[in-house]
Amino acid sequence: MSPVNYIPIATTVFSAIFFVILYRHWATHKKSVYVFWWMMGVLCYGAGTVTESIHTLFGYSDANFKAWYILGAFLGGVPLAQGTVHLLMKRRTANILSTILIIVLLISFTLVIISPLKPGPHDRLYGGILELSFIRAITPFINTYALIFLVGGAIFSAVKYAQGQNYKSRFWGNVFIAIGGLLPGIGGSAAKANHVEVLYVTEFLGLCFIYAGYYVIKNSKEISLHSNQAEEEA
Repeated sequence: MSPVNYIPIATTVFSAIFFVILYRHWATHKKSVYVFWWMMGVLCYGAGTVTESIHTLFGYSDANFKAWYILGAFLGGVPLAQGTVHLLMKRRTANILSTILIIVLLISFTLVIISPLKPGPHDRLYGGILELSFIRAITPFINTYALIFLVGGAIFSAVKYAQGQNYKSRFWGNVFIAIGGLLPGIGGSAAKANHVEVLYVTEFLGLCFIYAGYYVIKNSKEISLHSNQAEEEA
């Protein structure tokens, strides 16, 4: 087995460390809903790489495949994106979007759970194993939502900070987050073409960039231009 197949183990460990950091952040600012969503996003991110690690170490199983699909295809980036929604938007709008998102995700999870699977043996994790193939048509909408708000939100923030003065660290922090949010999407496209190893690499690199962006912004002495974040940092 290629060494690349063991990368999810490293991603899982890094996700656990990042989760603890975010939990400590949220524990001191529990009104910061956006931090809670980011924390849950990193938890889901790490849980997804746990399923990849299990597959690498112990081989294929139907239950692990379905967990991988739910955590990867549906929860890989959306909770992180929803954190950005709560950062940038008014509370009422963010709460409405969160409610709609949760309903759509619950329906999607149910479909994955009840879907029959194509007979094996399977040496790789890929969505084509699902017999209910229309489920795979749902994921582009979920992933587009995540792309718009995670990557798009970070780009929006970067542009906003670029237009001001003395916001260098917050500008670069958002650039890092945008890159980190984009990389797993590239890997996901490769996984659909049965090149799941590309996903393993981009997941790890993506998380590294997201953490770098978070670290830079968290330690910045510059005042945030987003009211939700500025209130927390005051």
